[in-house]
Amino acid sequence: MIEVLNKEMFYLYNEKISYVIHILPNGHLGHAYFGKKLGTITSEDVRYLTSTESKSAGTVKFSQTIPNFSLHDQYQEVPIYGTSDFKDGTLKVAEGDDSLYLDFQYISHTIKKEKPRNLAVPASFAEDGQVESITFCLEDPFNQLRLEVTYSLFKNRGTIARGQKLTNLGEKKRKLLRFLSGALDMKNQNFEFLHLSGAWLKERHIKRHSLTQGTVSVGSLKGASSHQHNPFVALLPKGSDNQQGEVYAANLIYSGNFLAQTEVDEWNNLRMMLGIHPECFSWELEQNATFETPEMLLHYTSEGLNGLMAETSAFAEKHVIHPKWYRRNRPVVLNNWEATYFDFDHKKLLALAMEGKKIGIDCFVLDDGWFGQRDNDRVSLGDWFEDPRKFPKGIAAFGKDIHELGLQFGLWFEPEMVSPTSELYTKHPEWVVRHTDSSRIAIGRGQYVLDFSNPAVVENIYEQMKKIISSTDLDYIKWDMNRNITQAYSAYLADNQVNQTEFFHRYILGVYRLYEKILSDFPDILIEGCAGGGGRYDLGILFYSPQIWPSDDSDPIERLAIQSGTLLGYPLSSFSNHVSAAPNHQVRRQTSLEIRTNVAMFGPLGYELNLFELSKNELEQIKTDILFYKKYQSLLTFGRFYQLTEVIDQPNEYGWAVFDEESREGLVCFFRILTEANSSNREFIKVPFVRENKRYSLNGENISGNILKKIGIRKPYQFNSVNGEIAQVAGDYQSFVYELQEL
Repeated sequence: MIEVLNKEMFYLYNEKISYVIHILPNGHLGHAYFGKKLGTITSEDVRYLTSTESKSAGTVKFSQTIPNFSLHDQYQEVPIYGTSDFKDGTLKVAEGDDSLYLDFQYISHTIKKEKPRNLAVPASFAEDGQVESITFCLEDPFNQLRLEVTYSLFKNRGTIARGQKLTNLGEKKRKLLRFLSGALDMKNQNFEFLHLSGAWLKERHIKRHSLTQGTVSVGSLKGASSHQHNPFVALLPKGSDNQQGEVYAANLIYSGNFLAQTEVDEWNNLRMMLGIHPECFSWELEQNATFETPEMLLHYTSEGLNGLMAETSAFAEKHVIHPKWYRRNRPVVLNNWEATYFDFDHKKLLALAMEGKKIGIDCFVLDDGWFGQRDNDRVSLGDWFEDPRKFPKGIAAFGKDIHELGLQFGLWFEPEMVSPTSELYTKHPEWVVRHTDSSRIAIGRGQYVLDFSNPAVVENIYEQMKKIISSTDLDYIKWDMNRNITQAYSAYLADNQVNQTEFFHRYILGVYRLYEKILSDFPDILIEGCAGGGGRYDLGILFYSPQIWPSDDSDPIERLAIQSGTLLGYPLSSFSNHVSAAPNHQVRRQTSLEIRTNVAMFGPLGYELNLFELSKNELEQIKTDILFYKKYQSLLTFGRFYQLTEVIDQPNEYGWAVFDEESREGLVCFFRILTEANSSNREFIKVPFVRENKRYSLNGENISGNILKKIGIRKPYQFNSVNGEIAQVAGDYQSFVYELQEL
């Protein structure tokens, strides 16, 4: 998987991809190639690709001793601004007020064939024999700094994992001002910059920018990866579609502030970079101290968007999410939030759980309002003990009653927040993230953010949660985070003479520390991530939480766009989907139970309904739906997902499919948002995953794979005013399910 062609050339490859690194004339790491597997290559091949004999016009020589060589026109692995490269770089270091001009030269390399999982820091992992890593040791002797750059290549995956570590070898303190996780330099191949952006209630919609000379970037400065932008980005050649196109993508295993940037120079060379956002960031390094970046993933596929989804999904499932959840079905949950909001007690909730048990629910999740005196969303955060008015026998007794019904039990926490009226705030007002001027304290959603850069805060919250988890024998946690960070100031850091620009990174490390403590003591608990919906949907959270609440908007029409975008970078199993009330509580859209269910069943399924307000027919339908879901649960959670229709520009129609290569079975679901008058009944959707020489059962009909692949599945007959007897869908917000089985 890793060949050292000679002392200056390194060939990383597996069954799918190749990545070639070489040493530049000045001793820096150069980039030669990333993409489709090259097969056998020699040092002569690499030398031909990377010739530096002709310096581009308008460039400055790196030094007088190396003729015709400038970094500005070279593809680099560790680009740094200012030493003849004038584009943004990955690394910037200062000593006092002086910026250092860095010159990292290759010293040595080591190769390892193991990558264990470590709960302390989210990163990719692999079993022995499934991964090979090479670490380059680079040093700048004048500035007394060491840089270690690691690349990991995984068996049969089109993904490279990359991380960097900087060590201060000198006696003087150094300050990191910029340290991104990595860069990819290459020729701009008529790319568009694809990113997943939006807002609360409409997260991760697919957006694109054309790439010409200049810079395009997205990022977050909210202390979380955010509703507005996501650290997953891609380079999509114009003309690509679901099935074809050489797509390059990057993602960050991190949950805090990030920057994703592309820059195109005057020769149409492109640099894509990803990492911790340099704004509001610095890190002081004493002698021998180190700083390690979050891990960056680089993905490649030649099979368009469906190939990209297959790659990112398989990698996250196998090498990011905890192995205990690999191919393990998740419980069908009933969440009480929209059924009761804050108005409940032991008896009312138990009756709801009993009704849920009758229709096939596996887990009852008690949402916000069970603790302190939480009758609204402005009080009691930070006081993680049960409200005796609602649970006179205690929360442990309620948990026991739920378990005796044969159900799993889940609870909602928002551990990173505190209410101004809470007991915790009264005791420890210094634990809040806030401006030193008390007259200017910002408050959002009636709550403050706890200072998770302070280990004492993390320990206090953990001890409170530990008592509840232990006493209730808890199975499931919904971990929420409803407020972004403002006035990022820590009294703890000030007391310890730590620069406030270290706060954001220290904060997210504190969040990871709480996850680590919970999962170390309670390894079987399932944690569902949530941040006001999808405000922290990233690989850092997925490392600890195998599924995430993708949006507070459970409207199925909005979820079509949210899920189609999110699936470009994250697996189907990571979705937590709820069938909720109609009209929808977020947008007041009226939709059928059928389409709400058909959208929600793609991924882990849940319900958020007041079952006592439903008719007998609706309850029977939900019971039938859950039986159907459980029949295909593994397929709907872990099957390979395909987009059968174009999704780039938020279409009126969606075709979703899941298929399992071993069982040769699949499900296809067609969605139409708005109806069309007098539509054609001769429209088809091509099915790319069938085999042409096989026959398939399609909702009971025997159809050739040749027909399905080259012509397609017939779209359901739409009502056109004269076909009422045979129309299969009618009106706005249509959905139709096809069961597919190879014969």
